[in-house]
Amino acid sequence: MIKKNEEINFKDKKVREKFWHSSAHILAHAIKKLFPDAKNTIGPAVENGFYYDFDDLHITPDDFFRIETEMKKIIQADYPFVKKEITMAEAKKLFKDNPYKIELAKEFKEKGEKLTIYKDGDFYDLCRGPHMPSTGYIKAIKLTKIAGAYWKGDQKNKQLTRVYGISFPSEKELKDYLKMREEAEKRDHKKIGKKLRIFSMHEESPGMPFLLENGMIIWNELLKFWREEHKKEGYQEIKTPIVLKKELWVKSGHWKNFRENMYTLNIDEQEYALKPMNCPGCMLVYKEQVHSYRDFPLKVGEIGHVYRHELSGTLSGLFRVRSFHQDDAHIFMTEDQITEEVLSVLKLAERIYKTFGLGFHIELSTRPEKSIGTDEMWEKATQGLVKALEKAGKKYVINEGDGAFYGPKIDLHVKDCLGRSWQCATIQLDMSLPERFDLTYEGKDGQKHRPVMIHRVIYGSLERFLGILIEHFAGKFPLWLSPVQVKILTVADRFNKYAETIKNKLEEHNIRVQLDTRTESISKKVRDAQLEQYNLILIIGEKEQKNKTLAVRSREGKLKFGVKLDTFLKKVKENINKKEFKIEF
Repeated sequence: MIKKNEEINFKDKKVREKFWHSSAHILAHAIKKLFPDAKNTIGPAVENGFYYDFDDLHITPDDFFRIETEMKKIIQADYPFVKKEITMAEAKKLFKDNPYKIELAKEFKEKGEKLTIYKDGDFYDLCRGPHMPSTGYIKAIKLTKIAGAYWKGDQKNKQLTRVYGISFPSEKELKDYLKMREEAEKRDHKKIGKKLRIFSMHEESPGMPFLLENGMIIWNELLKFWREEHKKEGYQEIKTPIVLKKELWVKSGHWKNFRENMYTLNIDEQEYALKPMNCPGCMLVYKEQVHSYRDFPLKVGEIGHVYRHELSGTLSGLFRVRSFHQDDAHIFMTEDQITEEVLSVLKLAERIYKTFGLGFHIELSTRPEKSIGTDEMWEKATQGLVKALEKAGKKYVINEGDGAFYGPKIDLHVKDCLGRSWQCATIQLDMSLPERFDLTYEGKDGQKHRPVMIHRVIYGSLERFLGILIEHFAGKFPLWLSPVQVKILTVADRFNKYAETIKNKLEEHNIRVQLDTRTESISKKVRDAQLEQYNLILIIGEKEQKNKTLAVRSREGKLKFGVKLDTFLKKVKENINKKEFKIEF
């Protein structure tokens, strides 16, 4: 148990979840006190804070101060969170005026779960827990916004009022977070993505992004970079179909464990599904050939288009979508190759993230209560991951029991320029699919053996990674990623011909360039170009045409006159090839 005067380890994901879940209960307690007719439904911890959904609650942000004042009273009272197991009859009595809680209680009982409530003061809630020892642990709390949300995320159900909040163990942490959030709002990828013609969303296809002309340029650069880096590491690239028969998903286990998130369709009286994951297709490709230990490690990558039915209330820009591309790769190997191959993936991920200026921290998730495989298999797999991390000299946090049922995993959480953490890369030892698909290889002894398989992603969802980059760079992409790298501005019409010559020369060297020959003032053209976030602006006037030179203005506003075209080309190409962040003349 955490003692009141001890420092709370807020970097620990489970501690944060417990802290924010407790905060959600404090919110519900305050709402019920101020608005007795409101019906509290569910209130989980989320990635950044918590929320609680209410029916029969009609409030605006103007009510936040009043609610926060009540929440602070509950915190100061330091009520202990007391857990109690109850029967279905007791649940019906306690929540007789709340049909949502009765519905949840019935669902828990049908699943064979025990019914528990948590009580703080005179407030009680149907809840699995866990919670902090008491309300007094929540030192700083703030409500952030109100939104509409359908019960259970289904638009066929009633719309509820969702109240979001954030809390921390200290006022300083809350102030730092609010400052970061203010900056994050300026970097909102949805606003920047629309303004810079990177992507759009349409009601006709909810949760499925449309990549626009500038978005496609960035997208293709990301794919090109991915392919170059993976080629260096000996990966083969494949492409598997999007539509696959039900039988494959039954075999892989997805039909049983992931069915509600899959899009299905009927073709020629047979059931099919749009793939939610790339893995089963890769298993079919592996089985096409006979493999030997000499083939290992066998590295097979796929940037596959997958579809997952996420609830409409959870969709958010590029961060939570229904249609996305995942940079999956499967590495087939022998047991004694685990450490070296995990190390190889770690180095590759670090190299890729460094190119974008992204740091990261590492979490190792170990065997959960429900799992497949023997103790020996789990021990070997986990130790293989640990040895790789230690050999790489990497610090890591252990998430006990948080691995998948089919194997332990390493998660890399990248850190953007605002210090926000995003889980992107996963290195997963999969002990399930090789078994389910009866994958084999011929060992040194001439006998058949089961290969060890690593499933890994680095970008994760490419759409989500693009969203992260938009916010990380605030739309000011490095030169190699910029949709338009150079903007040429003419001071007057008589310089247009020379400017066209410059444009053509740059295009010959595959530099993305635009020419602005509008009859606007040069100051207006410069302002417009700056708003569009171009890396380099070339200004062509009398002196430049006469001397066959360029006036180069950087994104930061530095202006250099008399730059020779050859010098400009050399510097630009060098910067693009090295993928550097800044360029100066």
